[in-house]
Amino acid sequence: MRTTTLGTTGPRTSALGLGCMGMSALYGDADRAESLATIHAALEAGVTLLDTGDFYGMGHNELLIDEALRTAPAAHREQALTSVKFGALRTVEGGFTGYDGRPNAVKNFAAYSLQRLGTDHIDIYRIARVDPDVPIEETVGAIAELVEAGHVRHIGLSEVGAETLRRAAAVAPISDLQIEYSLISRGIEADILPTARELGIGITAYGVLSRGLISGHFTRDRTLAANDFRGMSPRFQGENLDRNLDLVDALRKIAEQKGVTVAQTAIAWVSAQGEDIVPLVGARTRARLQESLGSLGITLDAADLAAIEQAVPADAAAGERYPANQMAHLDSER
Repeated sequence: MRTTTLGTTGPRTSALGLGCMGMSALYGDADRAESLATIHAALEAGVTLLDTGDFYGMGHNELLIDEALRTAPAAHREQALTSVKFGALRTVEGGFTGYDGRPNAVKNFAAYSLQRLGTDHIDIYRIARVDPDVPIEETVGAIAELVEAGHVRHIGLSEVGAETLRRAAAVAPISDLQIEYSLISRGIEADILPTARELGIGITAYGVLSRGLISGHFTRDRTLAANDFRGMSPRFQGENLDRNLDLVDALRKIAEQKGVTVAQTAIAWVSAQGEDIVPLVGARTRARLQESLGSLGITLDAADLAAIEQAVPADAAAGERYPANQMAHLDSER
C-alpha cells in the first residue's frame, strides 16, 4: 500500500481511504456482518484512513467502526486513522435541519463521538458543512482547543470554498479538505484545489465514483430502495441518468482497452491528479473493496488521460450533484 501525507501538517495515511457512510445509511439497507468484514479487509490490505460522520445512521457508523477496530488485530487497530465529520442536525425521522458550528456544540459533538468510537482521540475532525450563522474562525478555533487538549490530532474541513479555506487556515493548521471530486464533479479545479495547494492542505476526495453512477455497475433499469437517497439525486433522474450513463459507456471502452474495470479507471484518474489527493472509496462489500484496491496498480499515461478527458469532458455531467436544498448548504458552490 502506497502512503502519503495529508497536506504539510496532516498524518501519514494510505493512498486510498475507506468511506464508511454507506454501511449505515443513505444507500439502502446494509449488511452489518459484511460491513465489518469489509473494514477488516481494508485494514488487512493496508488502508488506514476510515472516514465517518457522527450523523451517519445517528451514530450507528461510529459504533460500527468501534466494533470493527475492537475486533481487528492490534497492529491494524493501531495503524487506523479516524476521520470524523460533525455538525449535521437531524430529526427523529432522519431528516436534516441544518448545521451547528458553535464552539460549545463542537465540543459536545466531539465528546459523543469519542464515546461511540471507544477512543481518547479523533485523528481528523471537521464540520460537515459550514454553519452560515457561525464564522468559520470560531468553529475551527474550537477544534484547535480540542487539539490542544489532546482529544483531536488534526483539523480538517469539508466542502468549503477558497475564501473560507484561507480564513480557516489563518486560525490553525488544516490537514485536509474533504470534498467531492471525480471525473464528473470537477468544480474544485478552478479555485479550490489551487488554493489548497498554495496553503499546503491535502484533499480527501469523496464521491470518486459519484455514488456508484460511474462505477460501471449502475444500470438504467435499476430500482433504488425507498431509503436510498440517490432516488432524489438529480444525476440519477430521467434524461440526466441516460446522459450520464452514456459517459460511463464511453469510459468503459477505455477501461476495456487497458484490461481494467470502469471503477478502477475512475479511481485511478482521481489519484493521477496529484499525490496530495487521497480518494475515499465507499465500498460496502469486500468485492467492491477489492475492485477499488485494484486501481492502485493502474498507471494512466498522458495518452490515457487525454482519452479519458475526451470521453468524459469537464462539465459533461447532467444534473447537479445534490438536490437544490442540499446544494444551498455547500460553501464550496458559492
